[in-house]
Amino acid sequence: MASVASPIVVGTAVAAGALGGRYLIGAWQAFKARPAIPRIRKFYPGGFQPVMNRREAALILGVREHAVTEKIKEAHRRVMMANHPDAGGSHYLASKINEAKDALMGKSRGSGSAF
Repeated sequence: MASVASPIVVGTAVAAGALGGRYLIGAWQAFKARPAIPRIRKFYPGGFQPVMNRREAALILGVREHAVTEKIKEAHRRVMMANHPDAGGSHYLASKINEAKDALMGKSRGSGSAF
């Protein structure tokens, strides 16, 4: 009886291997055919500096340090819409976003005259 069981066990193992391979090939083809999903940017992992510099301002708005004015305004609008206090955002974050825009555009806050 041992001689009859051996071919059955081998046949079952070969069939299981073939079905498993077929499944893996189908899964790999489905993985390759999936639509490309854009990668999500990682956020800056830290708090704010006591005095904002151009680098930090550029990280907040997601632009380069020497971006043109139009890009800065567009990024400011996009970030502010997502964090505006009237839409449930934080007043503190809104002030930091405005400070970042001013830092990149060369304006200093509180330097206006009263005249």
